[in-house]
Amino acid sequence: MTITVRHGSDRGRSELPWLDSRHSFSFADYYDPAHMGFRALRVINDDRVAPAKGFGTHPHRDMEILSYVLEGELAHRDSMGNGSTIRPGEIQRMSAGSGVLHSEMNPSPDTTVRFLQIWIVPDKRGGAPGYEQRPMPPRDGRLALVASSDGREGSVKVQQDVSLYSTVLEAEQNLTWQLPPGRFGWIQVARGTVRIGDQLLEEGDGAQLEGVTGVDVKATERAELLLFDLA
Repeated sequence: MTITVRHGSDRGRSELPWLDSRHSFSFADYYDPAHMGFRALRVINDDRVAPAKGFGTHPHRDMEILSYVLEGELAHRDSMGNGSTIRPGEIQRMSAGSGVLHSEMNPSPDTTVRFLQIWIVPDKRGGAPGYEQRPMPPRDGRLALVASSDGREGSVKVQQDVSLYSTVLEAEQNLTWQLPPGRFGWIQVARGTVRIGDQLLEEGDGAQLEGVTGVDVKATERAELLLFDLA
């Protein structure tokens, strides 16, 4: 049984006048051969985008891309004809498939948007691009399924054997996460501080779980977590 912590302070970082981005795994100009992803999980970027700025139209292909807004609003446009605004409490999935163009902008003139950009390698290449956006189920002290391979329980559907859960824990609140035998886990602390076993994880930290079938998570202050169940 192994729990390996990836401290947020050790992540890669991109800084531009309009963007402050932290990379849990190698991304763009940040390259670390020891952190190229985990199983099908390829990218977790913690992005802060300045008011009225953002990522102009750019291409993607063969990637499942999830956007998870923590603060502010994120405006999405793509070549499939989709246009929407993503807010805290919602999850967006874009399957890039054989190729898609999209943009992600902060529509606010005075408020920074903070969001997690998550990339998952699909189980096949060249599929049809797709888009989905849904409100997340209640997450107060419980695990809410927000993305899955079959779209069950109102989750967005990704083209990979992955289940992504989200939860919000109040201080001193705890839960137990059970992983089926032979599965792998990644826990990302989006906000707050938690204790996993005897390890203390702070905002931005991640924990890689191998050979673990159950883990106890206790918040030492209000915390928001993402939990990835991976093949």
